[in-house]
Amino acid sequence: MRPGPAQSTAEDALTYGAIHLNVTDLERSLVFWRDLIGMAELGRDEDGAVRLGVEDAELVVLHPGAVRPVQRGYSALYHLAIHMPSEEEFARILGRLFAARYPNAPTDHITHWATYLDDPDGINVEIAFETIDRLGSIDIVGGRPVIYDAEGHRHDMTEPLGLEEVFSHRRDEDLTKPLPAGARIGHVHLYVGDLEAAQDFYEKVGFTRHMDASGIGFADLSLGGSFPHRIAVNVWQGIGAPQAPEGTAGMRHFELKPGPGASGLGAGRHLDPSGNAVVLLD
Repeated sequence: MRPGPAQSTAEDALTYGAIHLNVTDLERSLVFWRDLIGMAELGRDEDGAVRLGVEDAELVVLHPGAVRPVQRGYSALYHLAIHMPSEEEFARILGRLFAARYPNAPTDHITHWATYLDDPDGINVEIAFETIDRLGSIDIVGGRPVIYDAEGHRHDMTEPLGLEEVFSHRRDEDLTKPLPAGARIGHVHLYVGDLEAAQDFYEKVGFTRHMDASGIGFADLSLGGSFPHRIAVNVWQGIGAPQAPEGTAGMRHFELKPGPGASGLGAGRHLDPSGNAVVLLD
């Protein structure tokens, strides 16, 4: 049995709370996050925000009021990742996306299975299942990552996902079940304007440098546990990329909860050097 998010984060210095998103059309966004992805509506705030998640965790909070969709060329959220608790549940949501004919991109990262899709505002979402047992090593050659699996075979960072293997884990054909208990926000990936400054900031938050692939403008940090990919940063929207104009859809902030290790920053809202916001909870 491969570990689900609860097991794989047990030794992490921090764990994710909810990702707060600004959206342009709340009801349209609910069709995506609630009806397609399968999150349950957990409550509504006085300001109109809608809290969504699973039986045992809040995952996403939608804030209405944005006036334009996601814009390119800015420091912002690249994607948020929902980690599934089992191969079976990953296969179920992938099957649901296929049945709905919703555009998505199944991908094999060796460390995890994934598929990527955009919400109606262009906010990118990754659905993931960790397969860290398949990883042998990651080397950096010429500033670029080279991945070797547990059997010593070399792989690219992204390869086509073996759908036959994924769907072999289905135990039933029910595609209507909601997102299961045990699903969690497992990592986020951010656009930043300065790779080194971002790594330095997130080290202070409590992350640990894991991979500096400056040759492709990318860096990856862990949280001290078995899974290396807990936050990633890249400069793919440009060196010095600013924050998007006010009113743009996208991430408002993401939450982190204290774990076995202490953050170097106090509780509250903090901005990284590119203006991306993180809220450290008590």
